Amino acid sequence: MSERLSIGEFARATGLTPKALRLYDDLGLVMPASVDPLNGYRWYAEDQVEQARLVASLRLIGMPLARIAAVLAGPGSADEIAAYWRQVEADTASRRAIVRTLVQRLHEETTMDANPTPPTLRAGAGHRQGARPSQQDAVLVERGLYAVADGTGERDDLASSALSALSASGLEAAASVARSAAPASATTLTGVRIEGATAALTHVGDGRVHLLRDGVLTLLTRDHTLVADLLERGEITEDEAASHPHRSLLNRALGMSEPDSARVPVRPGDRLVLTTDGVHSVLSAEALAALVAAGDPQEAADAVGRAVEDAGAPDNHSIVVVDLS
Repeated sequence: MSERLSIGEFARATGLTPKALRLYDDLGLVMPASVDPLNGYRWYAEDQVEQARLVASLRLIGMPLARIAAVLAGPGSADEIAAYWRQVEADTASRRAIVRTLVQRLHEETTMDANPTPPTLRAGAGHRQGARPSQQDAVLVERGLYAVADGTGERDDLASSALSALSASGLEAAASVARSAAPASATTLTGVRIEGATAALTHVGDGRVHLLRDGVLTLLTRDHTLVADLLERGEITEDEAASHPHRSLLNRALGMSEPDSARVPVRPGDRLVLTTDGVHSVLSAEALAALVAAGDPQEAADAVGRAVEDAGAPDNHSIVVVDLS
């Protein structure tokens, strides 16, 4: 007889949250082996783990719930998965042409100030190790160029080496450093170059750039993670994303894919905030907004670092705060 697992134990074994398991029970995808008639508590059998892991993997690739049900019910599950992915690739190819047209048109419509007044820049930074055994984050603070990076894998110095290359020779040099370390190590990179009245953003991974303007903190980047994609498509909720066991799994990193780029108009009084995921995975958007709104850039960066440490600091955490005045 299979060992009986509580919903919490089953969630840890399968990578599905208890909230997701209750939803999948209602939909008939992963039903408990038994339910306590007195308190309604769900119990699962050990031999259900593999099927639940399959559901978790299919959700990670964005398969809709109705299609997952067909995979579980049908004898040709591998063929069903392959057919779904062929459709995803076909849809992506057709959208690519639309995206090219939109980007070209919007670039042509964008007009830049020919003689912008260079802003006065003041910056502060925080760079702490947290509970990690080594420091794999890095920060870059130069006049007009600011960046954060978060490395992972065998090379502790990869993020700092990438930012040094970015400073000395540019983005392609930083990407070359990252490619030389793959697949044993990888790094994210999120940077801002101030060019007159414009902030030129370069972003790949799960670092973030925020703009504080008139007391409102606005996120300017999107995370390059599988969970962020699921959330954006409405496949999971904010609560599920926050507790998802794969929430830190990147689908893009420096040197492995083209970074996002954007040009954002800025003005005197703006404050730009760059963070690695060790900051924003611990602090809520509301808490971060309150902390970075007070004091000068260094005081704001120090306040964020203390708040992350007070919350346990499970990861390396870095922040750069830049004022335009």
